[in-house]
Amino acid sequence: MVEAKSYKDTVNLPQTNFNMRANSVTREPELQKFWAESQIYERLSETNPGEIFTLHDGPPYANGNLHIGHAMNKILKDIINRYQILQGRKVRYVPGWDCHGLPIELKVIQNLKSAERGKLTPIELRQKARDFALETVDKQRESFKRYGVWGDWEHPYMTLTPEYEAAQIGVFGKMVLKGYIYRGLKPVHWSPSSRTALAEAELEYPEGHTSQSIYAAFKITKLAKAVQKSLKPYLEKLWVAIWTTTPWTIPGNLAVSVNPDLDYAVVKPDADYAMGEDKLFIVAAEAVERLSATLGTTLTPVATVKGQDLENCTYQHPLFERESNIVIGGDYVTTDSGTGLVHTAPGHGQEDYIVGQRYSLPILSPVDGNGKFTAEAGEFSGLNVLKEGNVAIIEALQNANSLLKEEPYEHKYPYDWRTKKPTIFRATEQWFASVEGFRNEALKAIADVQWIPAQGENRITPMVSDRSDWCISRQRSWGVPIPVFYDEKTGEPLLTEETIAHVQKIVAEKGSDAWWEMSVEELLPEKYRSDADKYRKGTDTMDVWFDSGSSWAAVAQQRDGLKYPVDIYLEGSDQHRGWFQSSLLTSIATNGVAPYKTVLTHGFVLDENGRKMSKSLGNVVDPSIVIEGGKNQKQEPPYGADILRLWVSSVDYSSDVPLGKNILKQIADIYRKIRNTARFLLGNIHDFDPKKDAVPYEEMPELDRYMLHRMTEVFAEVKDGFEKFQYFRFFQTIQNFCVVDLSNFYLDIAKDRLYISATDAYRRRSCQTVLAVAVENLAKAIAPVLPHMAEDIWQNIPYPTPYKSVFESGWVKMEEKWHNPELAKLWEELRKTRTEVNKVLEKARAEKAIGAPLEAKVLLYVKEPELREKIQGFNPIAKAEESQSEFLEAKIEIEPEKTENKTPNNQAKSPANFTQTQNFLSEFVDVLSKVFSGYQKVLGAVFFIIILLLLIRVTLTVLTTIHQMPVVSSIMELVGIICTIRFVTGDLLFAKNRQKLSEKIKSTTEDIFGKDVLLPKQKKSTDNTVKQSATLVSPEGAYVTHKKVDLTPVAQVVETETLPQQPNNIKDMIAGNGVDELRYLFITSQVELLESPEALNNLEYQSISDSLGVGVVKADGEKCDRCWNYSTHVGVSSEDPTICERCVAALAGEF
Repeated sequence: MVEAKSYKDTVNLPQTNFNMRANSVTREPELQKFWAESQIYERLSETNPGEIFTLHDGPPYANGNLHIGHAMNKILKDIINRYQILQGRKVRYVPGWDCHGLPIELKVIQNLKSAERGKLTPIELRQKARDFALETVDKQRESFKRYGVWGDWEHPYMTLTPEYEAAQIGVFGKMVLKGYIYRGLKPVHWSPSSRTALAEAELEYPEGHTSQSIYAAFKITKLAKAVQKSLKPYLEKLWVAIWTTTPWTIPGNLAVSVNPDLDYAVVKPDADYAMGEDKLFIVAAEAVERLSATLGTTLTPVATVKGQDLENCTYQHPLFERESNIVIGGDYVTTDSGTGLVHTAPGHGQEDYIVGQRYSLPILSPVDGNGKFTAEAGEFSGLNVLKEGNVAIIEALQNANSLLKEEPYEHKYPYDWRTKKPTIFRATEQWFASVEGFRNEALKAIADVQWIPAQGENRITPMVSDRSDWCISRQRSWGVPIPVFYDEKTGEPLLTEETIAHVQKIVAEKGSDAWWEMSVEELLPEKYRSDADKYRKGTDTMDVWFDSGSSWAAVAQQRDGLKYPVDIYLEGSDQHRGWFQSSLLTSIATNGVAPYKTVLTHGFVLDENGRKMSKSLGNVVDPSIVIEGGKNQKQEPPYGADILRLWVSSVDYSSDVPLGKNILKQIADIYRKIRNTARFLLGNIHDFDPKKDAVPYEEMPELDRYMLHRMTEVFAEVKDGFEKFQYFRFFQTIQNFCVVDLSNFYLDIAKDRLYISATDAYRRRSCQTVLAVAVENLAKAIAPVLPHMAEDIWQNIPYPTPYKSVFESGWVKMEEKWHNPELAKLWEELRKTRTEVNKVLEKARAEKAIGAPLEAKVLLYVKEPELREKIQGFNPIAKAEESQSEFLEAKIEIEPEKTENKTPNNQAKSPANFTQTQNFLSEFVDVLSKVFSGYQKVLGAVFFIIILLLLIRVTLTVLTTIHQMPVVSSIMELVGIICTIRFVTGDLLFAKNRQKLSEKIKSTTEDIFGKDVLLPKQKKSTDNTVKQSATLVSPEGAYVTHKKVDLTPVAQVVETETLPQQPNNIKDMIAGNGVDELRYLFITSQVELLESPEALNNLEYQSISDSLGVGVVKADGEKCDRCWNYSTHVGVSSEDPTICERCVAALAGEF
């Protein structure tokens, strides 16, 4: 028995070292090491030919570990920088850290014992704070680098370095000289828990805060002239009603504010009102109905006056022996809540302070730094204003018969962002930056900046427009000192151009510790040293927002390779009231320009259910665990940095974004699809060198030219997404390109020509040309987001490139001529047709009518004539079929019985009736023969089944008899086991033996049912003497498959002309260019175009619509052992009888 020939070594299988698995935990650090050792970033930041691009880093706080918000922020910045590098620009990214401030100071203090805290000097505290900050910077730096973020990590900026601190003092000095810095007693946000003033950016407003609100009444003692006549009858009983959510501020009350444009009513409560019927209250007329419900009594108006007429009415403070006036407030006095009159304490509120200034009211704030009442509060001295002090004030009002109602009120209230405890408004001596002098200039600059998303402008504009002066002083040790000296006697500050410049120079040389270490004499310039004993140093430090808000001066203006104003700031949306604003104000105040051209903001990271991440909920996503994996790596697998980066690109970061385990799994799946696509591309160009193997564009098949066009569209969309900072467009486009355009379409079709064609075949080299373009540009396009995968792809390109790194190669390169919308229009129609064909194929496959599409023949009807004509061009006929499509006719002559007399004279002449009988019998036999021939296989099968059933019945009878004989039964079971083992090991275990068994079965089957034989094509005869003929018809080609024939020698074929077994040119049997054909597009063995859809009606697997009809039947011919296509030409070569004409040509190097 001849062993079947193997063709596995003739197939071009993919070969690449690019792993299917990323192995990110080890591979990513290897690639990062390659970048560092090759100094890719450093060289490109200096040698790229384009202009300088500067993304200025907003400094994260050097306190604790990084969270997922840090990761998203830095990855977004790195995506921008890497894209700009690929565009050829000089990008120098200087990462920074915010190192001063209360949180670090508190961390240091918390780590000390109680005894140590008391002995700690400011300079000792500063040293410990510095050490803590630097240690944190080192940890955070390594994490950022592991995210794949490129930057000047060896030379970052830190707000604690001498050069930075000196630059910051320089900004402060310029603002002093322009008159924007002043010292004043003003109410500021004060944190009793931190014992320092806070800026608005250091506050947070958590949900769920409840204050004890009160309605109170103050007795009117004197009427203003404007209401003397109208209100005099009510004066003895007249009270002014107010509402407040901070009862503890009542000791600081110095006025009641009204809205001049509102109408106010004098109202009378019911007779049974608990406060007594002897009281009349002044309230806003619009609030009467609401207040009636709130106070539980019907308030009846008895008189009405305008708010402006109430100005200068006098009332008695309910708790202290002093009188105050009703004053005109601002538009903050409304009827939306309360009584329409506002309790005013100039030492406890910004609006109150402004009103107090207008009326020259004292700034009374009887509260100390610990949040306790001072002696000015009388009997309440020493009480905590937010606790027992609040309660005591309410009780005192109750006793003074001034309390109308008390009730809890839930609202947003400012908390210290670090201690998470409530703050208070308290008037203290502080240093302020006046915004009024440059507010309009700042608003104009905001309008000139590009804000992404656009609503960022709408957020920051009212913040700047309405903001009060900026309190820049802090009562802490760890920070940059405000370089001011005070006269020991008068307290007057000494702050001149000379003193500031001198301190700035010292700080640049020695750092800000010098302020605490050096004497006043050393810190003062020569001009003032003789009077050094008259001055003392200030102890306040600058707000950390002034620190970071000066970074444009300390970094962008001073570092080489950067520019000012910078191209872009990118931070979270909370920085509109933080870094964006502080940077804007300092830059406008000193230079008159915004420090940035573009500001991009992102939202916060929430869990998959849209909840804020917190340890208590157990929903925190740690970026380090995402990258390296957790303790249980089945539950927390190591995804690597690229998958985290891909997630960042997938979300619309302009709002809050979700993240969790399920989302990471989905992103990882998409990552693998992109990686596997790249692996396929690399694997199939292992023997390709573009310099010698590339096929020119003009010579390519249409399919390849269409894919080049598609790439121009894809990469143009990707670029536009990057340019507009819309990275979700990159994510969607690349995912769709890899999965839909490549994997599911082009590469699926390409496998046939890549694998089975000759190595240097035109159809294969053309495809490889496209694959090379795709893989190179895919690597470039994904490089900003997936730098590790991109570099891994680049390092595994099998042919030499002039670039060491993908980032040196520059951005995607597409030729203009590749963009061909007209060609694409037709191919989009073909793809739609393919989709419909696949639906029918899938149904046939699912129901096991076919095992794979290659087992099918597609019948296709296209209704639209023009499209049908175009599609007809994708279904060519081979030359061999065109020249050999005539009818095949073999003349078969039935031989008469032999006689001794062979001459015509000796022939007996039969009677007419005998001749008729003979003809009848001959025809009857012919009919029986045809019936048997037509149903031979069916009859044979029925006969075979009958015999099989009889054998089974006999076998069962014998087995039953044997089973009744125990000894014989046991022996037979043993024999059966031995025979089974022999059959499995001898006939089934080895491929060679299985082949022999298969041939035995085939031989037996042929003996029973008949053997298919190939009859050579016959030449049509014109001999009229032949008595009987049979016509065999086939349009399929050179050979006709005919059922087994009776070999009894009763007939002979005459006048035949046998064609050669193999055509002179095997390529004549192959249609078209071997690419642009429907059968390759559909990945089926044959496609037949129909003139009408009627032929589809009776098919089991079909789909008919208004424009398209699709049917699926079994493919004609036999399966090729090499390419698995079905062909009627399998066996065309005697040397390779089990393969088709395409594979024969491929082995000959011709296909």
